[in-house]
Amino acid sequence: MMRRRDFLRAAGITAAFANVSGANGLPSAVAATSLAASDNKQASMRVEDHKIFIHTHTQSAVIEKGFLTSLISEKTGEEFIKDVAVEKGAALQLLYRGDETISIDESKFGNIITRQISPLKAEIVFHSWDGDGVILVCVESDSGDILIEPAAYSSRPGVLACRWNMAGIRPDLQLVAPFFQGIKLKLDDSLISDTHWPWPLYWEAGLAILQSKKGGFWIHTRDNRYRYKALKVGLRAQKNHLGFDTQAYGPIDDNLSAGGLVWRINVFEGDWKVPAEQYRGWLWDAYNLQAEEQKRRAWIRDVKFAVSWCPGQGSILDAISKKVDPKHCLIHYPDWRTYPYDENYPTYIPSEQAKAFIKKGLSMGFRMMPHFNAVDMDPSHPAYAYLRDFQYRGIDRKDLRGWSWYRGRGLGVPESNASRRNNRDKKVMVKVHPGLSMWRSILGQNILDAARELNLDTVFIDVTLVSHNLHNCFVEATTPTEGMKKIISHVASLGEGLVVGGEGLNEITMQGLSFAQAHLFKSWHSSIEGLERTGGCKLNDFLFARLCRTFGYANLGGRDEDQALRMKMHLEHGAIPTVTIRSPKEIESPNPSVKQMLDIARS
Repeated sequence: MMRRRDFLRAAGITAAFANVSGANGLPSAVAATSLAASDNKQASMRVEDHKIFIHTHTQSAVIEKGFLTSLISEKTGEEFIKDVAVEKGAALQLLYRGDETISIDESKFGNIITRQISPLKAEIVFHSWDGDGVILVCVESDSGDILIEPAAYSSRPGVLACRWNMAGIRPDLQLVAPFFQGIKLKLDDSLISDTHWPWPLYWEAGLAILQSKKGGFWIHTRDNRYRYKALKVGLRAQKNHLGFDTQAYGPIDDNLSAGGLVWRINVFEGDWKVPAEQYRGWLWDAYNLQAEEQKRRAWIRDVKFAVSWCPGQGSILDAISKKVDPKHCLIHYPDWRTYPYDENYPTYIPSEQAKAFIKKGLSMGFRMMPHFNAVDMDPSHPAYAYLRDFQYRGIDRKDLRGWSWYRGRGLGVPESNASRRNNRDKKVMVKVHPGLSMWRSILGQNILDAARELNLDTVFIDVTLVSHNLHNCFVEATTPTEGMKKIISHVASLGEGLVVGGEGLNEITMQGLSFAQAHLFKSWHSSIEGLERTGGCKLNDFLFARLCRTFGYANLGGRDEDQALRMKMHLEHGAIPTVTIRSPKEIESPNPSVKQMLDIARS
């Protein structure tokens, strides 16, 4: 009996082209249409019975009605996708605000047309009741990649994104994805099942890897234009499902269409590092990151111990220096200004206590890193008059984005102009679009003044991870994500040059940061149930560590089992050993978890 893989190979070798038009003048679904197979013997494509049969030197695949219904490794014969019920779902969808999803398919009097338009290119045309769309399918013979480019539109305004769906993924495969620095979990794991991950805030790079025991397949996009996208993992009861969203830039009120990203599919042998290395190679070339590597200070690689949220006590520095060489220690220092934490940004005037603490640390050789902020500002600050028209506004509700909190309770940003300016004690912060040159100028000058006064060579700027699609997405033709990259680069260039740390890590921020304070999986300040299942995958460390190293965030004192777990999880993601301590006694007489961090730093 002919093996399925052999049949697919044979199916891609022949044929003649037929183009049949229906009564409405549009090409009808083709019973058997194809062009002659490509002269390049490494790849072929054939359309027959509404299906696209593809063969490359790496993989064989079948696409029906937009769904990938079969995917087989040419070398191993391993099949990764099968048993897709194409009649029970839609491969192409439109997304509106509020998670409203519209299927672009044959339901409600629609039809789907599949036709080949060149030897290695076909298109699937969708006409439905509520919208229309096209999925362009191409084959790249050299790499063996299958390229999927979805697009959809409607006469109804408010389109946020189009989604291409992938179903029937083999249930034993594990998803390796850049969520919270890297996860490796089965698609039906409750931590990720039926979840949505927007780029770059939570989906930290545009790739997803499906790992088997001996190989797998992966999907990625090669986007260097800051196009907003998202990954949908699972779809309600459908666990073995992925959806790839291409978002329109905000504002979306009058928007009718979405598309323009190409998703690449290929198989691999070995573990997830094989495709991750390919993606890293593309990333380095796309952004000329060899030049960024040359800018990094040599001492960055020598840091072996970090303190997050360090109290400004000189005795803490004395205690650490007896355990670890200060020149190997990074000190994140939040409370150093004359104003309370998270008040009156962007004024950065050091207190006398802070001056003494930083001077002592620098003289001992510590890498001192005071806390600034990338995009948050206090609306009671005088600079707000220059910036108020350029605050982040949410793409769904157009609400002001930022935060306020009072006695442990989050209050959101006041929408009253008066209340926004008159509640400094509520820690009101609004986010300013980083694409605005005036904001970069004001922020940069304030950081530079502080750096000069304190003799700093290293600074930390908070919330660098918070760049996403907005209602007011473009300022000076710049998205928030490109703007964040501009802010990081601007700060790094101040004075004689600064080493910049930031919050969170993704494929854009890593290009300018040298250190990133990483978050654990959905466990910013307290841990979720099942956090231990997210350890052991150093995906982002593998992708980005040549430029940017991570250290831990919060509750890393080893004072209970949860804090011990959090410290362990950071290590498993490749972070610098990190502690959050309150007094020198926690260093002088460390508990087992703090002792472990010190021992690793000394080893």
